[in-house]
Amino acid sequence: MVAQKRLVTGNMKLLITGGAGFIGSNFIRYILSKYPSYKITNLDKLTYAGNLDNLKDIANNKNYTFAKGDICNPKIVDKLTKKCDMIINFAAETHVDRSILYAGDFIQTDVYGTYTLLEAVRKNKVPRYVHISTDEVYGSIDSGSFTEQSSLKPNSPYSASKTSGDMLIRSYIKTYNLPCIIVRPSNNFGPYQYPEKVIPLFITNLIENKQIPLYGDGLNVRDWLYVLDNCSAISTAAHNGKPGEIYNISAGNEIPNIELTKTLLSLLNKPDSFIKPVQDRPGHDRRYSINSDKIKNELGWKPEYKFSEAIRSTVQWYVDNKNWWMKIKNKSADYKKYYKEQYKPTNVLCHPRKDSGRGSR
Repeated sequence: MVAQKRLVTGNMKLLITGGAGFIGSNFIRYILSKYPSYKITNLDKLTYAGNLDNLKDIANNKNYTFAKGDICNPKIVDKLTKKCDMIINFAAETHVDRSILYAGDFIQTDVYGTYTLLEAVRKNKVPRYVHISTDEVYGSIDSGSFTEQSSLKPNSPYSASKTSGDMLIRSYIKTYNLPCIIVRPSNNFGPYQYPEKVIPLFITNLIENKQIPLYGDGLNVRDWLYVLDNCSAISTAAHNGKPGEIYNISAGNEIPNIELTKTLLSLLNKPDSFIKPVQDRPGHDRRYSINSDKIKNELGWKPEYKFSEAIRSTVQWYVDNKNWWMKIKNKSADYKKYYKEQYKPTNVLCHPRKDSGRGSR
């Protein structure tokens, strides 16, 4: 049994790791809006996906501080956690495709970085540590949905590294009685997402009148969660969740990739000829599906955004913020090199089969 440590929420001091990334930056903005008295320190290494432009609008907020550094560096982590009320760890290497090419980077950040943070929590007696994991730790499922009690069966170096971090946290809960909470969200989308991920990649390619690379037959299914719904769920778990527990976060938007693709084509008034079938990636999970009844029933969280409205809003954000993503796509040598290396043509035709019902595979 993990000891419940009372959180004094009046003027909390939060250490947000990886706060210059997609979900982390949206979460910082969300917290400063909902809890204006909180003081936030954002620790970020500023790897290729870390971008301080994501936080330009709050950079001068008196309750926000940025610290450049690596969660694998015990000195800086120890320093920043000495007077910290809560750590929320978004820092991670997260892209499945890149993990296939550069697995070592994922092991270093997602496993050793988690260890460094846990040691700081233990040493400095931080009242709460919230770890952002992923639904991908469960692996693929043909029917039904994974619960928090399901076995972990990762199928990519990325999901294996996140699973390893989760298991390390479990060991620290059991061995040292640390007040840790794990959340496992489904696939996120929304503003400020680095344009290597499928939704911003497809949107920005279409805006530029470029073809969009669709893996295999396009029938892999993902459950899409708008990033602001994820932020509210993480906040709910951080403030009201029980230490030692795991909470799945999903919105029930299971969609085959081909349907997602055609939705984006429709919203941007592009024909199907913009689809470019590419060679499927190794170990590509067929379907993700998680049950999030626990966080809904026990903590009272529920998603607020309808997928149809959120995806339309997301498309419009990328239309309105070309300078943000064009700086990445047109000036980043890393992005160009990765894109050329990753997407290889295939002869597979991408169209739904008659038996490909939503979420059935």
